Amino acid sequence: MMASRGFEETVLPHLDAAFNYARWLARNDAEAEDVVQDACVRAMRFLSSLRDEDARAWLLAIVRNAWYSRVARRPFTAEAVFDSARDQRPDDSLDPEELLIQQHTVERVRAAIERLPVDYREVLVLREMEGLSYKEIAAVVQVPIGTVMSRLARARDRLQAVLALSPPLGTIR
Repeated sequence: MMASRGFEETVLPHLDAAFNYARWLARNDAEAEDVVQDACVRAMRFLSSLRDEDARAWLLAIVRNAWYSRVARRPFTAEAVFDSARDQRPDDSLDPEELLIQQHTVERVRAAIERLPVDYREVLVLREMEGLSYKEIAAVVQVPIGTVMSRLARARDRLQAVLALSPPLGTIR
């Protein structure tokens, strides 16, 4: 039974995944930090409700609910720009041209993901960046596995379409 384990053993190992997921939802580092903090408070309060479930998926579901709670409480505003500078860790062994191509590719993909609707963006991030199974994603976003598979397929199709419309490196002017 998971509930017998402490907060430190159950939740803390998954904070990086929680922050990454929150950042993709919120598209803002500061708000993502607030969402993760809210989620940790909720996780601590409801730790006893965790049974034999995957603690990572359980925490990410709490992060998602915390983010949606924050969004529901505020009036509609223009979406914030994602702060990607924090995650750019270029490989120092690349030559300058390869480094430029890599940085441009990362920015193209990141910008394309940001353009996806949140329902598609979140399943794509959970699957491709966090490595969750379809079953875990279904638990996080609280939809059937078939819906996860459908959203993921649509997200990949839309991502491909958006990337096809964005200029490759050689055509930047």
